[in-house]
Amino acid sequence: MYLSELDVEQAEADLIHRAVFAGLEDDGKMGDLILVFGSIRAPELRVPKAVELYKAGRAPLILMSGGTSTIPEALAMKEAAVKLGVKEEAVWTETRSTNTKENALLSRKMLDQRYGLDRIRRILLVTNAFHMRRCYLTMKTWMPEWIDYSFCRVEDRNTRPDNWHLQEKGRRRVYREAEKLALYTRTKEIVDMEI
Repeated sequence: MYLSELDVEQAEADLIHRAVFAGLEDDGKMGDLILVFGSIRAPELRVPKAVELYKAGRAPLILMSGGTSTIPEALAMKEAAVKLGVKEEAVWTETRSTNTKENALLSRKMLDQRYGLDRIRRILLVTNAFHMRRCYLTMKTWMPEWIDYSFCRVEDRNTRPDNWHLQEKGRRRVYREAEKLALYTRTKEIVDMEI
């Protein structure tokens, strides 16, 4: 079965789990950069993970992507990373994106201009566990095919792979994410995949 064939209303919880979470463990590989997808809570949830990866030497550069709100998410994330000890020049910001597709497209443009896409072989993706599949498929759709990805997921309180089904908030969020995955693969916004 492919994501585009997923009927979320009829699907059992284990199929939803596979669609959203399966196969997205961190492979521990080194990368050319760390890409952090923005959100209102990214400075407290996602930035510490990016800083951990940076300090472990897994990539020499962090790109914060996100532009919604009065102060763009990327700027708030950069400020948090610098406070946690990352050198300011090691953090780039993309401040115009308002959704996951724009994160990919605007990050691609910036990376091509400032770094050179032909130099990039692996990107470490940082986002919440329930959002990782969509981020990965979006990157696979809009970035060059030679780039590989490592999945450096952040575990929040309600939507971890081991507990999302235990609370209404987690179930709502994960089912909504599965609906987005099914819709975006059907409309060809992101590449389809077998689940």
